[in-house]
Amino acid sequence: MLSNEKTIDLDQWMKEAKAAPEASQVGMFLLHNGVVRETPKVKVREGIDDGSVVKGMDFSYDAGMVAGAIDETYKLPGIYYIKVWLNSGVLKVGDDIMYVLVGGDIRPHVIDGLQFLVEKIKTRCVVEIEQK
Repeated sequence: MLSNEKTIDLDQWMKEAKAAPEASQVGMFLLHNGVVRETPKVKVREGIDDGSVVKGMDFSYDAGMVAGAIDETYKLPGIYYIKVWLNSGVLKVGDDIMYVLVGGDIRPHVIDGLQFLVEKIKTRCVVEIEQK
């Protein structure tokens, strides 16, 4: 499910997840919280240091594509619960970019599910423009 909440209450998210119809099949939840960092992506991912520092980010997403990525993730073995929240607009360093909660039967399935979904969102569903 793609959340449209303005603020995130992680305690409430967990209460909802544990009360969901699928909760009896879930043995583990993992949460990803992506945050705007000042280190440019090119430095972190490719080791290229041009001396720049990120001051903020323009962030947007395609809700339909995110829904599709969620649907794909539910097809993975052992995945029974997903909730995603994405920010949008002009973000500053330290702002939350996204929360992704995945629940499943066993640790390897949940780790794989979280990694799969975050990768899909980051590579297919969002536009991130670093402001330096």
